[in-house]
Amino acid sequence: MEIILLQRVENLGDMGEVLRVKDGYARNFLLPQHIALRATAENRKQFESQRNDLEKANADKRTAAEKVSTEFDGATCVLIRQASEAGQLYGSVTAADIADSVRTAGTTVVRRQVQLDKPIKTLGVHAVRVFLHPEVPATVQVVVARSEEEAEVQLKAGTVAADGKGEESEAATEAQAASEEFFEEGAGPESLDSDEDSEADAEPDPDKAE
Repeated sequence: MEIILLQRVENLGDMGEVLRVKDGYARNFLLPQHIALRATAENRKQFESQRNDLEKANADKRTAAEKVSTEFDGATCVLIRQASEAGQLYGSVTAADIADSVRTAGTTVVRRQVQLDKPIKTLGVHAVRVFLHPEVPATVQVVVARSEEEAEVQLKAGTVAADGKGEESEAATEAQAASEEFFEEGAGPESLDSDEDSEADAEPDPDKAE
């Protein structure tokens, strides 16, 4: 399905880009979340007519998110869970759990703003990215412990699960690989402005001309 992005989506594209993505991804996520429109001729014209207003609204939201980010980035949220002596949780911590914890601390966040490729299943301090705006990520220290006392010990130790940077790097690699599954085979992003230009600028193939 061909869609127009109404906002930036990490590992996918920026506002205004026309992309060909898999139907399920568009129907189940992008369209119902109002992140994109079907790239019909009518919607393309509608987007272009509203582009300035959309970009201004996006800039205002980004500025507001950046202000919140200055205080929010590096914040800590503690989640108490039962676990084995080896540190394995009896259950897991999900993006929804982290969003609930962050909201309790006073910042409005929903589950889809929390970037968590897979549930947390071990005790420890986990660095998790939260997108206050599609272009404004912040990092939250999620402390998973069996008690408040254990959480304090973990914070004082200052150790991040899976060495922190290694975990973030691995997550980024997985996210990049996962994003490739959203595109239809052979499809890539294009700009609304480039539809006509790409055909006009194409040079003829001398072999075909003969």
